[in-house]
Amino acid sequence: MQLQAASESPNAWVERVVSGLLSGNDERSRIGSAFRLLAAFGIKQAWVCLFGGLMVALLVGSHFWYPADAALPRYDALTIAAVLIQVLLIAFRLEEWDEVVVILLFHIAGTGMELFKTAVGSWIYPEFAYLRIGGVPLFTGFMYASVGSYIARACRGFDLRFSHHPSLAVTGALSVGIYVNFFAHHYLPDVRYLLMACVAIAFRRCTVFFLIGRSYHRMPLLLGFVLIATFIWLAENIGTFSHAWLYPSQMHGWAMVSVGKLGSWFMLTIMSYVMVTLINRPRKL
Repeated sequence: MQLQAASESPNAWVERVVSGLLSGNDERSRIGSAFRLLAAFGIKQAWVCLFGGLMVALLVGSHFWYPADAALPRYDALTIAAVLIQVLLIAFRLEEWDEVVVILLFHIAGTGMELFKTAVGSWIYPEFAYLRIGGVPLFTGFMYASVGSYIARACRGFDLRFSHHPSLAVTGALSVGIYVNFFAHHYLPDVRYLLMACVAIAFRRCTVFFLIGRSYHRMPLLLGFVLIATFIWLAENIGTFSHAWLYPSQMHGWAMVSVGKLGSWFMLTIMSYVMVTLINRPRKL
């Protein structure tokens, strides 16, 4: 048994823990069953959030404990750490190569957005870095990539299936429109609310089915997008608290990021999801 456990893949180990937790369900106690199901869901969520969780931990840890007078700037240490995490995840087979492709795509798209947004003053990076493009340290691309990594890992970890999923032509057009609007709204009328309405129409009937243990559960995919955007907003608050980046309103003292940013993160979630579906096509139940 010990040899079997030693050779067991991390994904299989997580599934075994979840199955063991759910096997204790007591049909006489709905509260107990619901608690075990919620705990199993949380374990799987933590597992598929592995890359993003490590990045957030690095932001917080480096803020409190990275030496201010270190020869290597903090931002560069974050970049090197992010690369090392990627190497280790691949080496220990905790990440698949299609997830690496997703991360690369997000790194490119995210860095392009960062270059523009910092140039127009939407936010700033207050610390120095050698590893940067313009005023954008390279670790920032990994923050965007962590969203793509999460979605790609969730597709596999929860064996996501869908009903009434819109066509890739429709979702692709929405994604392109969202990305263009991130830039264009600085010069042209902001059409984010029109884009949100189009997203709501396109996904209004779409349901996502996710596997926990041996049973599929379901929720409206739009609700899933809202939940992901909310967690990104919470992570952004942690990022700004750690001074990894700052909005102009936070330069003289930290304050929570406006709840209005949830709309931006909702649109980024849509764009991220569509990019992942270009590699991992949505599957029907």
